[in-house]
Amino acid sequence: MVAVEHILDEISPLKPVEKLQLVDKILNSLNLFDGQVDTIWAQEAEDRIEAYERGMLSVVNEDDVFSKYRRR
Repeated sequence: MVAVEHILDEISPLKPVEKLQLVDKILNSLNLFDGQVDTIWAQEAEDRIEAYERGMLSVVNEDDVFSKYRRR
């Protein structure tokens, strides 16, 4: 915990945007997957949009979805 306290002391003079950049770098260091996952999800999203536009994908009203879980 001493190391964490030391790091906090070191970053305290940083501007908020610099702290956010640091947080972003720390969070990115925790993501141990490669960029291929992002590519796969982007393609999945495009496929779903296309299916919706063609009328091949059924949709459910948001209120219907949430009311289902509110009842429980």
